[in-house]
Amino acid sequence: MLKIFLASHGCMASGVKSSLDVLLGASKNVTVFDAYVNQDTVQEHLDTFYEGIQDDDEVLLLSDLYGGSVNQVMFMYLEKPNTRLVAGINLALVLEVVNKETLSNEELDEIVEMSRQVLVVVKQDEIEEQGDFF
Repeated sequence: MLKIFLASHGCMASGVKSSLDVLLGASKNVTVFDAYVNQDTVQEHLDTFYEGIQDDDEVLLLSDLYGGSVNQVMFMYLEKPNTRLVAGINLALVLEVVNKETLSNEELDEIVEMSRQVLVVVKQDEIEEQGDFF
């Protein structure tokens, strides 16, 4: 089963989880950690998270900012079996991966590319010309 650990600087992680729950209902395979809001550390929460991981589970670590301190700690866990890390996430990416039972590297690459494409500057005149967002 795919298990997701989402961490961020501040409350972005719990905000994304809240959005997931509103849009899709409770997402049981997502664990979140908001860093720097108290004395807890990313490492402590990752260690606890990995205690519940089984040998046949896949782990997807998601962080808010590539190269940031949260991402740097998560990077250390790439040595764990069946673990991948995506940095710079957005809600579109998380929505795509959250209900997956398994996720191949190719699927993950496609989802990352799709999530880049939904990051756009919305221009009123272009929307008015098209008549719709889609």
